[in-house]
Amino acid sequence: MGIKLDYKNGQTPLNEDEIAGLKVKTITTVGELNEHEQNNIEEAVQWAFNRKISFDTILTKEWIFNLHNRMYKNVWEWAGQKRTSNKNIGVDKKSIDVAIYHLLDDIKYWIVNSTYDPIEIAIRFKHSLVSIHCFPNGNGRHARLCADILIKQLTGQDGFSWGSNINLYQEGEQRSAYIKALKLADAGDYKPLIEFACS
Repeated sequence: MGIKLDYKNGQTPLNEDEIAGLKVKTITTVGELNEHEQNNIEEAVQWAFNRKISFDTILTKEWIFNLHNRMYKNVWEWAGQKRTSNKNIGVDKKSIDVAIYHLLDDIKYWIVNSTYDPIEIAIRFKHSLVSIHCFPNGNGRHARLCADILIKQLTGQDGFSWGSNINLYQEGEQRSAYIKALKLADAGDYKPLIEFACS
């Protein structure tokens, strides 16, 4: 029978090959998928926050891809693998590696030179990762966790609240505010996204 996905505003559709990568064949609803993914993500959060991680480690392509694998390896065959199709968002699939290396160079420069305060650096990191869209799916949740881990290393704070941790994949006021903040960040105004992340 398989799963039928109902996409919300701002979500990236999967193609048939990507959907075929679902490991848990008993999943038939989006609710079941979300539950399996969330359980896997919670394992990844524990793994990431229960260890000392240096900037030299965090700010590498290998670590970024490994984190995505940790977040989704129990659910998707392609967890931690670069997407092989173009989407409604993101750079061309052939440009992902170059875009990641440019972003990591920027982040390192901003940290060393205090170009922005630590919170803005972490939020710009998150926003840029989503804009690149390295993976078939899970880019938003992955980028938020990357920002949480980076801000922990920069300031010691335990990540962001992201609108008080409301499920950002459910339609409602919080999701609308998040999407609006993302669009403003696309245009270069990061203040609403920073405020949302800290709210």
